[in-house]
Amino acid sequence: MITQPVIPCIWFEQDVEEIAEWYVSIFPDSFVDYTTRFSSSPAGETTIVTLSLAGQFFQLLGGGTAQERNPSISYMVSLPTTEEINALWERLSDGADILIPLDTYDFSQRYGWLQDRYGVSWQIMHDGGMDIQLVTPCLLFVKEAFGRAEAAMNDWISIFKDSYVLDGHTVRYTEEDELDGKINYARFVLSGREFVVMDSNENHTFSFNETQSLIAFCESQEEVDTYWEKLSAVPEAEECGWLKDRYGVSWQIIPWEMEEMMAVGSQEQIEQVVQACLPMKKLDIATLRKAY
Repeated sequence: MITQPVIPCIWFEQDVEEIAEWYVSIFPDSFVDYTTRFSSSPAGETTIVTLSLAGQFFQLLGGGTAQERNPSISYMVSLPTTEEINALWERLSDGADILIPLDTYDFSQRYGWLQDRYGVSWQIMHDGGMDIQLVTPCLLFVKEAFGRAEAAMNDWISIFKDSYVLDGHTVRYTEEDELDGKINYARFVLSGREFVVMDSNENHTFSFNETQSLIAFCESQEEVDTYWEKLSAVPEAEECGWLKDRYGVSWQIIPWEMEEMMAVGSQEQIEQVVQACLPMKKLDIATLRKAY
């Protein structure tokens, strides 16, 4: 079972079991943890695959038609050798769109950014000898969210326990960049796991959307209530445990107990839990438990 309180979720239209197996075949020390299927949602047949890629848990949601995945949320992969970087790049770049070519740059001796065959963005980089997480979710603040990376990071740190900015891992733009003080790159810990935020005022055509969300698992109804109250900023986006915060980032606020139900329950129990949560905005554990 998942051992990380906050993990990314990526929404796909295609066969997520096939996609999960492709990722597991590419990344070292990776595995599919469990797969959940149900048919009682408005989207019909839905599959959720929980997997770990080099130590970072993900959920892949096969939920039918969605918006286009884009680089507003990408995943930084930090590796210690050029050989490992080149090998991973070669595997991920098959059928990919190259956003920044793999090369040597002032900020990294080996770095590249691509959007793979399934529309998921990866930044592959040399770790520079630093002791940092191998796979790290990265949120890029653009358009109306530009300049809000630091505020978002500090807000999230204030909400989640075991969270803090990593010393020595914040780089700001300078006066020469005409973005004085904005966050070029900041690495922080959220509930024990590393995340990255970045600001960019480039003329991007994308922004945060529901195809990539963050799942926050909760120990109790009190924790569900607290996260919901502090994060939700768009009432019309509240649905089935989903919300959108003031920065446009989508979150799923999920009780651990519900996740266990969906992982180990019978098909009948899973369908009953799904039916119970459909009318809800914020999830109610007692109601879900009764349905189970």
